[in-house]
Amino acid sequence: MPQDRPAVVVGVDIGTTSTKAVAYDTDGRQLASHSVGYPLDDPQPGYAEQEPQLILDAVLKSISMVVAELVEPVSGLSFSSAMHSLIGLDAAGNPLTPSITWADSRATRQAERLRAVPSGLALHRRTGTPVHPMSPLPKLLWFAEQEPKLFESVAHWVGIKDWVLLRLCDALVVDHSIASATGLMDIHKLEWDSEALTIAGITEEQLPQLVATTAVLPSLTPQVAAVTGLPERTPVVVGAGDGPLANLGLGAVHPGMVACSIGTSGAMRVMVERPGVDPLGGVFCYALTEHRWTVGGAINNGGIVLKWAGAALAPDLGEHAEEELVALAARAPAGSGGLIMLPYLHSERAPHWSALPRGAYVGLTHGHRREHLIRAALEGVCQQLALVLSSVRGAGNEVREIRAGGGFARSGLWRQMLADVLGLPVSFPAAHEGSSFGAALLGMQALGLIPSIDVAADLVRIEETIRPDPAAAATYAALLPLFAELYDALVPAFTSMRRLAPSLPAEPEPSAGPPM
Repeated sequence: MPQDRPAVVVGVDIGTTSTKAVAYDTDGRQLASHSVGYPLDDPQPGYAEQEPQLILDAVLKSISMVVAELVEPVSGLSFSSAMHSLIGLDAAGNPLTPSITWADSRATRQAERLRAVPSGLALHRRTGTPVHPMSPLPKLLWFAEQEPKLFESVAHWVGIKDWVLLRLCDALVVDHSIASATGLMDIHKLEWDSEALTIAGITEEQLPQLVATTAVLPSLTPQVAAVTGLPERTPVVVGAGDGPLANLGLGAVHPGMVACSIGTSGAMRVMVERPGVDPLGGVFCYALTEHRWTVGGAINNGGIVLKWAGAALAPDLGEHAEEELVALAARAPAGSGGLIMLPYLHSERAPHWSALPRGAYVGLTHGHRREHLIRAALEGVCQQLALVLSSVRGAGNEVREIRAGGGFARSGLWRQMLADVLGLPVSFPAAHEGSSFGAALLGMQALGLIPSIDVAADLVRIEETIRPDPAAAATYAALLPLFAELYDALVPAFTSMRRLAPSLPAEPEPSAGPPM
């Protein structure tokens, strides 16, 4: 390749509902992109699983389509993946289970049992992963208790990216980032945690080899090379989890720079230089590189709350009426006339980390109309993110700048609402593909094509900065403590509702589980 031509790396983001491959050059330009979707299956209530082969097929197709579109040669592949997935393999590497995703809640009782004992918080502090049904540790307990014969027959327990890399490169490895979201790795030692393995009933030999996120696998298998159109000697950078890489993709790589995203779900994360969680266990801590970790929290209920509001409150507007719904919400004042919504339609993660809560409207009067209900739903999502931000600060982290992205950023009202609720300016970068761009940047560093991932802060261009409206910010600041108190006040009611659930008529089926 001539010296004056930027090198090209393909970032491959294995998401919950699709895989997207995007080619970037070292100047940060997007050259080609292709996405392939797949279903998220819910064969039973609480299940959220996928067929691994469909995901592998999507990875191969997305890469091959991008490679076919490129004129430039590819210097390497680098991977991002949704976190917390779990697959049981036989000795030959064939899946014995579906890919159990983060959205799967079948291990709720195992997680609650483990969380209730003192060792639960200690595990969280050592592993960085909250004790929650999303994570592989409680899922392993579920398999041991509910599917003991299957559990005993599994040779290896892996995540979806681990399995894809096994098929692409014939190497069974897991990066420190994905491993830090399993509840099984000591984030301070970068080793599998012996107590966690004992609780899970597995051995270190049943897990992939731990490697750095910048580890390079030197070649593709001949079959994969033929399918993708790449040379066999194409380097493959193992990569990291999609959450930490989303920070990188937004350019939020320095301490004090917070990345906020609201897609179907949502998250708030800040980069730190040393691992650690807050004393109360309100945040996670996941690895990116040796000197970059993300501290923060994810919420289950982001854009999916707006989708629910459309179906439940405004079905007359049709199936894809996001703009009309937001326009309705804009007719109600900040604070929704004293109406508060707890948006826990799919239980919740940060900062409570509990599968117990349900959604609730509080403060409803005869004067409220559907515009108030819709606006309160959007406000509830932002208020939940404000609680996560409070936990990030509670973990001892400075917050100097907030960068935000995700589908919600297309809405001017939602952009302004987020700044008002957080009480801080929020910057919105020009469109980048988030985790795939982060994966490409990490790959460029690993391959020596850029000096450091720190260049992300310069490559990501800020399109707009929204400042809080003083009056609206004052309203939300007054309401936020009440929003926070309502969770604790309603826990007894949530507990009673779950106890009564088996004796009540069946709940309606959800339209879809919330993807990562």
